[in-house]
Amino acid sequence: MNTETHQEPYVLRSDSQGIVTLTLNRPQQFNSLSSAMIAALQGELDAIAADPALRVVVIAGAGKAFCAGHDLKEMRANHSKAFMQALFTQCGRMMMTLTQMPQPVIARIHGIATAAGCQLVSMCDLAVAADVARFATSGINVGLFCATPGVGLSRNLGRKQAMEMLLTGDFIDAPTALQQGLVNRVVPGAALDAEVDKLAQSILAKSSLAIGMGKQMFYRQLEMGLDAAYQYASEVMACNMMSEDAGEGIDAFIGKRKAEWKGR
Repeated sequence: MNTETHQEPYVLRSDSQGIVTLTLNRPQQFNSLSSAMIAALQGELDAIAADPALRVVVIAGAGKAFCAGHDLKEMRANHSKAFMQALFTQCGRMMMTLTQMPQPVIARIHGIATAAGCQLVSMCDLAVAADVARFATSGINVGLFCATPGVGLSRNLGRKQAMEMLLTGDFIDAPTALQQGLVNRVVPGAALDAEVDKLAQSILAKSSLAIGMGKQMFYRQLEMGLDAAYQYASEVMACNMMSEDAGEGIDAFIGKRKAEWKGR
């Protein structure tokens, strides 16, 4: 069992005008994903997903690192296959929640993101990195192939770029992560919060109904064949077109005025 004593919350939450910031809060452990940390993050994500007043989620890290992956000390202290299966299932569910919840999720990466921390970046919808941030799937360095991080990584990077990270454990810098598709934007550290907020505000200005429908459609169609994807996307678009928000948006565009979204 995990015997860690942790006085502060594992995840800090801050709400501001529809934007929720969740900050991983194990700075002394480089925000490694212990079972308790994953459970705390899962609880917050589930609560946010059920609240339509919340529009955007930002995931950040306290201290020097964004997230250094799984807690290796906890894993060694609980060396049984049953524990490992439960841990990776728990983590996988949390990662899937990021894509299944209606709100877009933005990763705010100010420092290193390694192994499951790199996986966390890959599973967020969007990612903004400081220019000093670095990324690696470093499990291979301790004899552990980053299999679960590879799921997200291979869906962001090209196949050979993902395999190089997984096979070598080498770091890539923020400009390389941008070039290879792991992050959306790279800015100086002092501009990181402003850039994240700029992205969040752009999303806030849009219809929450269209955003939620579109996010669900995007991830589902990725797993389909081309013909099935078009059939599904066509149905979603037809339903979206019948919504009150789409009518309002089109009328506002024609009338050269600002739309007033209803979320219906």
